[in-house]
Amino acid sequence: MKISWYGHACFKIISKGATIVTDPFSKDIGLNPPRCEADIVTISHDHYDHNNTSSLRGNPFIINTPGEYNLKNVSIFGIDSFHDNKQGKERGLNTIYVIETEDMRICHLGDLGQNELYNEQLDKIGEVDILMIPVGGVYTINSDKAVGIINQIEPSIVIPMHFSLPKLKIKLHSVDEFLKEMGIKEKKPIEHLVVKKNDLSKEETKVILMSVI
Repeated sequence: MKISWYGHACFKIISKGATIVTDPFSKDIGLNPPRCEADIVTISHDHYDHNNTSSLRGNPFIINTPGEYNLKNVSIFGIDSFHDNKQGKERGLNTIYVIETEDMRICHLGDLGQNELYNEQLDKIGEVDILMIPVGGVYTINSDKAVGIINQIEPSIVIPMHFSLPKLKIKLHSVDEFLKEMGIKEKKPIEHLVVKKNDLSKEETKVILMSVI
């Protein structure tokens, strides 16, 4: 499996079964939107910085609601959650997606705003190999709440997302705050993450910082 990051909450996941894109954004946020070909697209919520399916090539299957989906040797579970910590009263709903492919489970938390996950959500999420988690605050959880949720899920790999970037017009907190909360002094970003099930370890959670492709 190969994972790349376009910035914000948008990842491209290339598996043996399909190419999956998460939360494609509009050019209005200041970053270059993804223009790759996709088989499957997941949308965590209907905001312009997460729902720009028009930039993608091909004829992707779009998933934008909770539920269970199975196609191209990929299983995807959409789980209800909140975009804020007030039961959705401020920013509405958000969908968490668990993507199963190549015997691995990826969890993309979207614009999660809850300070912690509920037991019912944790049961549905289950065991996670790779967790994509927002850390930039303002519109989502911040770095210290992100660390708490990581401790709830206990993934093998954590990839922070939805944080401040040089050209991003949306004002968010720096990823450095999250790294500090995780006890990491310095982390060199990588352009692509190539991973197999055998590479994963449950003994220690590893943080992977990605650079925008």
